[in-house]
Amino acid sequence: QVQLVESGGALVQPGRSLRLSCAASENRFRFDAMGWFRQAPGKGREWVASVQSGGATTYEDSVKGRFAISRDNTGNNVYLQMNSLKPEDTAVYYCHALIRNIDYWGKGTLVTVSS
Repeated sequence: QVQLVESGGALVQPGRSLRLSCAASENRFRFDAMGWFRQAPGKGREWVASVQSGGATTYEDSVKGRFAISRDNTGNNVYLQMNSLKPEDTAVYYCHALIRNIDYWGKGTLVTVSS
C-alpha cells in the first residue's frame, strides 16, 4: 500500500506563512493527482488544492491567492505553501493521492492559526 506522510503543521499567528509537506513511501511514486484536504473542528473534510500529473493546479476559493500547491521533480513529494494565514484556516490538513483511480490518504498534520 502507498503510504503518505504529512509534516509541517504548527501553531502560527495570523498573517504568517507555513509550508506543509507530503512524502510518499515509495521511491518511484506515480500518481494521477495529489492534493490537500482539511477538516476544521466540528466540520467535515473539505478540499483545499490539487495538482495533476501534468502540473495543472486548482484551489478552493477561500485559499486562492494565498496558498500554492507544488510538487518536486520526482513527483514523490507535494507541498502546500500557505501565506497570509487566517484563523479560519485552522484545521487538520490531509495529504491525498489519486493513483490508478484509487484514493490514498495521509494521517494528517495540525495547523493552528491563532494570536
